[in-house]
Amino acid sequence: MSGLLDLTWRLIKGGGRRGTLGSALTVAAVAVSTGLLLFAVAVNVAFDGRAQRAAWREPVAATGAPRAIEAVRTHFTGDLPVTVVHVAVLDPGVRPPAGVSRLPGPGETLLSPALARDPAAARGVPGKAVGTIGDEALAHPDELVALAGHAPGDPVMKERWTGDYRFGTSAVKVSGFAGTQSNTAVGYRVLAALAGVLMIVPLLVFGGAAARLTVARRDQRLAALRLIGATPGQVVAMTVAEAVITAFAGAVLGLVLYAAAAPSLRRIEITGGTWFASDIWPGVLPVAAVLVAVPLLVGLSAVAGLRRVVVSPLGVARRQTPPALRFVRVVALVAVLAAVPVTGMGARLGVILAVLALAFLALNAAGAWVVGMIGRIVAATARGPARLLAGRRLTDDPKSAWRTVSGVAMTGFVAGFVGLLTPPGDLATDKMTALLLRDVRTGTLVVLAVSFLIAIVSAGVTAASSILDRRQAYALLRLAGTPLEVLDRARRVETLLPLTVMGGGSIATGLLCATPFAIGAMSAAGAVTLLCCVALGFGGVVAAGALTRPLLRSVATDPAPRPD
Repeated sequence: MSGLLDLTWRLIKGGGRRGTLGSALTVAAVAVSTGLLLFAVAVNVAFDGRAQRAAWREPVAATGAPRAIEAVRTHFTGDLPVTVVHVAVLDPGVRPPAGVSRLPGPGETLLSPALARDPAAARGVPGKAVGTIGDEALAHPDELVALAGHAPGDPVMKERWTGDYRFGTSAVKVSGFAGTQSNTAVGYRVLAALAGVLMIVPLLVFGGAAARLTVARRDQRLAALRLIGATPGQVVAMTVAEAVITAFAGAVLGLVLYAAAAPSLRRIEITGGTWFASDIWPGVLPVAAVLVAVPLLVGLSAVAGLRRVVVSPLGVARRQTPPALRFVRVVALVAVLAAVPVTGMGARLGVILAVLALAFLALNAAGAWVVGMIGRIVAATARGPARLLAGRRLTDDPKSAWRTVSGVAMTGFVAGFVGLLTPPGDLATDKMTALLLRDVRTGTLVVLAVSFLIAIVSAGVTAASSILDRRQAYALLRLAGTPLEVLDRARRVETLLPLTVMGGGSIATGLLCATPFAIGAMSAAGAVTLLCCVALGFGGVVAAGALTRPLLRSVATDPAPRPD
C-alpha cells in the first residue's frame, strides 16, 4: 500500500506545470464546494438555533401545578417588531428561561440590549427597566424583546387574546419556560430546508464533478499502467488516493475560506436582525462530517468513472469513442417530473425535499444524454469546420461537455423555481407579512447568489480543465493547419449550444417543480429575477470562455505535443 501511495504522490507531482494546474483546478473546485456547503448547513443550524432560543416565548399550558402565568404581545416600531413577554410568578422557585438571570417582579422589566439602546422603541413597554436579557434568550442580536413582571391579578395576566396569533397569545398558566417553537419559526425552518436543498444538491453535483476534471489525462495515465501490468485493484486504489488527497486539501481550504467569510455572512438580515457568531458556525460535528464527506464523495465519483480504464485500457489508450449514453436517463427525469403535480403544500416536508432533490439529480443525469443528442445533430448539419469539430466533441464526450455547462444549467433550475415563488411587493396586508415577504426576497437573493457562484466557478474551472484534457488534440490540430480562431469558435459552439437547450430546459423544470407551491402567476419581481439570471448565466459562461482563451493559445501552439 505504501508503494501505491508513493507512486500516486509521484504522479500528482510529476505532471509538470499543466498537471499542477489541473490539480489546482480540482482543489479550487472542491474548496468552493466545501465553503458553500458549510454555509448551506450553517443556514439550517442557525434557524434551528433561533427557533430554540425563542421557544420560551410560546407558552405551553401546565399539566400539573402551575408555577407562573405567561402572555405575549407584539407590536411594531417602524418596520421592526417589539415583543413583550408578560409574566407573573406563582412559585418563587420556578426556573427562568436560559439567558435570563431572574424573573422580574411586579413593575419590573428586563430589556434586550437592542431595546435598551432604543428609548423610542421601549416607550410602550410597561414597568421599570432593572436589567437586560442575555443572548441565550434572543433569536438574534438586534431583537427588540422585553420581559415585564406583573402580579397574578393584573388584567393582562387574565386576558384572553382574540387577535392574530402572530401578534399575541392568551394568558397561560405554565409549569416552566421551556415553551415550544412558534408557527413562524417552523415556517422559517421549512424555508431554510428548502433553500438548503436548492444549494446543497448542486454543490454535491459540482463536488462530484470536481473528481472528473482533467479526467481524460488521468484515464490515459491509468490505462498505460493497466497495460504494463497494474491490477484493477491497484488502479482503483491509486485513483481513490489521488482524488482524496486533492479533495482533502480543497476541503481544508474551503473551511478556511468559509471562516474568513463568516463575519460578512453574519450581516445578512432576516426577521429584522443579523446573526450571532455561533449561528454562522455549524458546529464541530457538522464541520467534521463535511470535511470527511466531501473527499469521500470526490473519491467515489472518481472510481465511478473508472470502468473503461479497468475493463478496456487499450480502448482508452487508443481514444476510442465510448458507448452512447442510454435513454433511461431521460426516462428517470420524466418519471420524477410526473410525481411533481401530486406533491404540494399538503405533502410532508421530507417528501417535498426528496422530490426536489431527485429532480435535480435526474436533470443532471439527463443533461449528458441531451448533450450527446445535440452533438449528433450539430455534426450531421455542420456547414463549417468549427461546427463539425464541436459536434464531434459533443458526440465523443457528452459528459465532459455537460460538466462545462451543468453549473449554469442547475442555476437555471434554481432561478425558475424561485422566480415563480418570488412574492410581489404589494402582497403584504400587515407589517408582519411585509417582514416575512422581505425575508423571502432576501433568502431568494442569497440562494441565487450561491447558485451563481457555483455556476461561474464551475464554468471557469471546467473550461480550463477541458482545454488541459484536450491539449494534445488542440496542438495536433494547430500543427495540421487549423486556425486558432476555428478552434476557439468550436469551443464556443460546444458550450453555448448545450447551454441554450439545457438552460431553457432547466428553467422550465424549475418552474414545473415550483408550480404546486405557487400562489398565483409569476410576479413582475419574479420575471425580472428570472431574466437577470438568464443574462448573468450566459454572460458568465462567455466570460469564462474569454478568460481561458490564453490557455487555449498556449496549448495549441505547443510545437511538440506529447501525451501525459
